[in-house]
Amino acid sequence: MVRKQSWRERAMSHIQAHSSLYLFVSVLLLMGVIFGAILVNSLHASQKQDLYFYLNRFFGQVSQGKFAQPIEMFQESYFSHLKYIGFIWLLGISMIGLPLIFVLLFLKGVVVGFTVGFLVSQLGWSGFLLSAVAIMPQNFIIIPTFIITTVIAVSFSLRLIRHQFVRKLHEPFLPLFTRYTVFFLVIGIVLAGASMVESYVAPSFMKVVIKTINEK
Repeated sequence: MVRKQSWRERAMSHIQAHSSLYLFVSVLLLMGVIFGAILVNSLHASQKQDLYFYLNRFFGQVSQGKFAQPIEMFQESYFSHLKYIGFIWLLGISMIGLPLIFVLLFLKGVVVGFTVGFLVSQLGWSGFLLSAVAIMPQNFIIIPTFIITTVIAVSFSLRLIRHQFVRKLHEPFLPLFTRYTVFFLVIGIVLAGASMVESYVAPSFMKVVIKTINEK
């Protein structure tokens, strides 16, 4: 009788089977972050001034307690994440969208790198601290989730391509598609936690840090 694998054993088996893809995707995301940080230095002085003006205005609103309602922030953040993983899901089953999956992950890294890089370039250590409390908490959930999602979508797309062109493969499509879709539904639930952190936890820390910056 074959022993049924636990979820932990399945996860380890999955990581081992796709270790090279995980490495590639992680490096790609890191390159996006680095590129985003470097991109800050390519901005003209006037562009930096404009961005810093809006940043200061945002700081003023935060210090006065003029945050958007947490429920509104949660809805905006969560729907943004759902649209992203929904698009990844769609690209995974389209086969021709395989390169776009990598592009989307790279752009995610660029956004994070640019945001952190701009805050640090304009505010120094205060900007780094602000990034640590306002950007990183939710990204401790979001970044690993997006890496896993990308690997799953890419591996599913590659399996579809093999099914299409390697006629010797006769693996049923429906169970494969069902597992793929259920995985994305679970990821949607996980991302709700990231949006909760972003809308309910991060703003409180952000307000304290901004108040400290304004007092300097």
